[in-house]
Amino acid sequence: MSVEARSPVEEALETQPFGPLQLRVVLLCALVQAFDGFDLGTIGMAAPSLSKAWGVAPPLFTTAFVMSSVGILFGALSSGPLGDRFGRKPLLIVSVGFIAVFSVLSALAWSIPSITAMRFLTGLGIGGAMPATVALTADYSPIQRRATLIMLMFCGNTLGGFLGGQLVAQILPIYGWQSIFLAGGVPPLLLIPILMFFLPESPRFLIAHHVDTPSAREILRRLNISAQMVASKLVDVARGNPVRQLFTGGLAVTTLLLWVSFFANLLNLYLFGYWMPTVLTLSGLKPETAVFYASMFQLGGVLSTLLLGPMIDRFGAPRVLACSFASGVIFILAIGLNTLPVPFIMIPIFGAGAAIIGSQLGANAMAAGLYPARIRSTGVGWALGIGRLGGIAGPAIGGALLAFGLPPKQIFLCACGPALIAACATLLLTVKAASRREVEAPA
Repeated sequence: MSVEARSPVEEALETQPFGPLQLRVVLLCALVQAFDGFDLGTIGMAAPSLSKAWGVAPPLFTTAFVMSSVGILFGALSSGPLGDRFGRKPLLIVSVGFIAVFSVLSALAWSIPSITAMRFLTGLGIGGAMPATVALTADYSPIQRRATLIMLMFCGNTLGGFLGGQLVAQILPIYGWQSIFLAGGVPPLLLIPILMFFLPESPRFLIAHHVDTPSAREILRRLNISAQMVASKLVDVARGNPVRQLFTGGLAVTTLLLWVSFFANLLNLYLFGYWMPTVLTLSGLKPETAVFYASMFQLGGVLSTLLLGPMIDRFGAPRVLACSFASGVIFILAIGLNTLPVPFIMIPIFGAGAAIIGSQLGANAMAAGLYPARIRSTGVGWALGIGRLGGIAGPAIGGALLAFGLPPKQIFLCACGPALIAACATLLLTVKAASRREVEAPA
């Protein structure tokens, strides 16, 4: 952290009380994440029904899966620097608008190219919203609770995916595949005015750019930041190129290891998230039943947070997450080797979700804690953006293996390697942190 980060303003922000204002920010960001998580999986849930309705082979939806991840990639890479420079709140509102509008338009798609275009544009919104919610939650969290609150906020993402899967299992047989995208687009549209009126801007951004407005003064008062402290404007905001700063001040190795971990794990997350409903349908289940079983993947991610959060607080994020990433290999093998009958396949699906999604929630919180406040949005955004390269590779690999003729469930066996890579990269972050403590100890 820079000297500016130790100013009275930064001290007040780091030790702010957790009250109604902070709770409001966490809940609104979690709500955005819930719609994010549902919209992330809509194309995967719709693909089996679209395949039948349009008379096309399932592997042909690989393009739509990949371009959805490409949209998320561009959204995440651009939103981090934009949020650090121009504010988190307007960026988040625009991102939610993209999700809402293009999800609704996806219900009007008539071919694979049209659905691919709509999912790319929806992905821009999904990718843009993720770093903004992390940064806002971090800005309104006391440092001793920050990691836990970010993980809880991100539970909205997996909870949205799980509850969305349950909803789709009920409405799909009645209203058809269009209802999936309408359910993903209309609620975010209604959320936009709520965000405009009730979501505050980042306090650091307010101090740097809008400190004289009545709303800003009221927010800073509730954060115990006095007028004299504000007058100094010694607040940790981005100056210069925030992306370049990810590789300065001893952060280069940390950034690269974080990117490797995100790439490997998000490859697995998107491989399972996009292809699981189709794989289960090809294994003999009805589309609505396949969606229900696949939603266990999301549920595992939600519930694992209850275990990972306290363990991270006690033993540190890199060490705990390395073990969690590695545990996914066991569940991936159980799915890929087809060792269980259909009703019990939910058990390894649940376990894989706990290992893959739960670990990613912890990694998001870990990333927010590794970077100083001035580049936090950029650091998280670029980690998620680079991870989306894995999100592009995962669906593409799954489609290629399926087209090659591999038994459907066995396409998931390729996920064992990335799970081990994510574990090793995260473990090396522990070594990096330990060596840094040894260097700083004499000082």
